[in-house]
Amino acid sequence: MPRAIVVGGGPNGLSAAITLAERGWDVELLEAQPRLGGAVASAELPEPGVVHDVYSAVYPAAVSSPVFARWPLHQHGLRWTHPPVAMAHPLDDGSAPALYRSVADTQASLNAYHAGDGEAWHDFAAPYLRKFEALRGVMLAGFPPVTGGLRFAAALKLGGVLEFARLLLQPAAGLAHDLFRGEHSRAWLYGSALHSDAGPLSSGSAVAAAYLKLMGHARGWPSPEGGAGNLAGALAGHFAALGGRARTNTRVTRVLGGDGRASGVETADGERLGADVVIADVSAWDLPRLAAEVLPAATIAKLRRFRRGPGTVKVDWSLDGPIPWTAPAAREAGTLHVGGWAGDIARAVAEVELGNWPERPFLLAGQQSLADPTRAPQGIETAWAYTRVPGYAGADDLARHVERIEAQVERFAPGFTALIRQRHVKGPAELESGDANLEVGDVGGGSYSLDQVVFRPVPGLSPYRTGTRGLYLGSASAFPGGAAHGVPGHAAAMAAHRDRRAGRR
Repeated sequence: MPRAIVVGGGPNGLSAAITLAERGWDVELLEAQPRLGGAVASAELPEPGVVHDVYSAVYPAAVSSPVFARWPLHQHGLRWTHPPVAMAHPLDDGSAPALYRSVADTQASLNAYHAGDGEAWHDFAAPYLRKFEALRGVMLAGFPPVTGGLRFAAALKLGGVLEFARLLLQPAAGLAHDLFRGEHSRAWLYGSALHSDAGPLSSGSAVAAAYLKLMGHARGWPSPEGGAGNLAGALAGHFAALGGRARTNTRVTRVLGGDGRASGVETADGERLGADVVIADVSAWDLPRLAAEVLPAATIAKLRRFRRGPGTVKVDWSLDGPIPWTAPAAREAGTLHVGGWAGDIARAVAEVELGNWPERPFLLAGQQSLADPTRAPQGIETAWAYTRVPGYAGADDLARHVERIEAQVERFAPGFTALIRQRHVKGPAELESGDANLEVGDVGGGSYSLDQVVFRPVPGLSPYRTGTRGLYLGSASAFPGGAAHGVPGHAAAMAAHRDRRAGRR
């Protein structure tokens, strides 16, 4: 029986471990933190009885994942909760164009602010939604996405494929200009681009924004009932049911091997563990530190030029009541894009890119207790927001930025700050200390500029093979990137499994 060691127990590490265990491998997963799940975790904060998702919180990619869909995660406690409105984008005039599961409801929301914008979105979205399974096979697949690409090309025909190719290269600002005449709709589209660090003026941001919204129609933007930790728990439970072994509080410090092959790992306490295969759910810049003795010099050089995304500041609040958004749609939305008009959003992104802390930051925000009453005792509501920052933050910078974050929410929900009971703040350093893959507070596993999306993390036919036999990269730094969908881990495991079979033949 072949033996594998998986380094890192985030959703990609768990996906890699499950994939190999299903295929008869002896798999041991080693996680440095006291729990499995990586950046998929929940905890009682900022006060007892109030459950927040410590890192990621909304999971359109997880509920759309073709990897997770294969596994009986519901048998291990996973339940999804969907808010009445997937996303709303509050604006200064008291409005909030919204994304609904229903395309018709979304169309009506956009038309309410500018006649014809709703039909423009419907006409854009409908062909992709009719072929969503084929589209998903391109967007959430290992590299190169050949099978999904062929199905998608056959579904859309030549004209549709050329339009999609244009979308892949287009900035969100260009798509917003093509589709919409109203400023409300353009701001609504800009906000979805900011789930990654590629701003609305950057090439490649259009497809990111559009695909997020298409996932909202096809699968929704839900959260795990009871907290994100229940998604991690379901993955860990399925791995255990397959006979896999997981060890927490076990930090790997070195990949062992020689003569171009990995042969195992060494832990912080000096234990050496042998394996036929090592799959690393670590960042692209951490892999050279772990495997400097076995990686080719050319691979190390290429990995070191892989660029990080910006840092992150996240605030979790407990509140004495629901956020008093001026716009009715925002009061029913699980996720909010808080940043104002399209120009406001572009300015905030530019400030971060210039190394500044914007006075009016763009926020991704959420209110999970709206649809999931298990998150807080009766009479208390939960809310969170995170925003991008240039890098590490000192205590004074962090405190001032929390004030800016709360002022942004107050801008669209007068009376919000008076409802705050307690807050819990994580800056870039705190995020990194909780999960080493979030280095400098980069929550995406590396920047999503266009070159790093196509070649992630380095140019090559396989982003999972490292040039060292038996060593594979299966983290968010590998194609197709971040979000909790498990695709890089699964793809790395499948590469290892195929290589093993080919070697035996």
